[in-house]
Amino acid sequence: MVEAASTTWVGLALVVGPGGIGSAVAAELKRTCPDLKVLTAGRHGPPASSLHLDIENDSDLDGLSASLDAEGLPLRLVFNCSGRLHGPGLQPEKRLQQVDRSQLEQQFGINAMAPILLAKAIEPLLQRDQPFHFASLSARVGSIGDNRTGGWYGYRAAKAAQNQLLRCLSIEWARRWPLATVSLLHPGTTDTDLSRPFQSFVAADKLFSPERAARQLVEVLLQQTPEQSGAFLAWDGQSIDW
Repeated sequence: MVEAASTTWVGLALVVGPGGIGSAVAAELKRTCPDLKVLTAGRHGPPASSLHLDIENDSDLDGLSASLDAEGLPLRLVFNCSGRLHGPGLQPEKRLQQVDRSQLEQQFGINAMAPILLAKAIEPLLQRDQPFHFASLSARVGSIGDNRTGGWYGYRAAKAAQNQLLRCLSIEWARRWPLATVSLLHPGTTDTDLSRPFQSFVAADKLFSPERAARQLVEVLLQQTPEQSGAFLAWDGQSIDW
């Protein structure tokens, strides 16, 4: 695990996707970063979250920067915790004949396109002389080099696509916003609705509570600097093969 936190954030933070990990991340940020005002955003809006935001809806994204600017605080952190592995009409594929166009579009919509469009939406709030961190949940199964078992075509490919998109973003922002940091984070297998149908083969000591996952993720985030922007990291701060 990484050492004690080295970054101090003062200003505004936004956590997108107030599900199991997202809610826990928001709570952890409030606990460890008292000078941050932490907002949450999700498709159900208040009172479930501070702001209404469907991350797959362009109109919602178009209005996001104005909503954040109205808070009157410098934006320091946006952490995307949205993602989808399964749901109504959507299951991870075990073999080629299960690959379906509409399911691929769902996987890429939320897991790849939404994060980069979220970054686009908040970019007008960035300042060249002010620090900012954009983080998004990725997954080890999105690693091409680490893929030894196959399956889960859509989810794996969408997470790999997100990694490439945000890696490109980190390179552009290094030129335009030199104090910005972009991080892709694998939280480990966490006891949430996303992983629950697939937990039977996970050892008890490898299944994290949302609170533990959030604590580990925030510790990793606080260690990152602009010089490390674009990194793909596990919950313990270790680099993951692209």
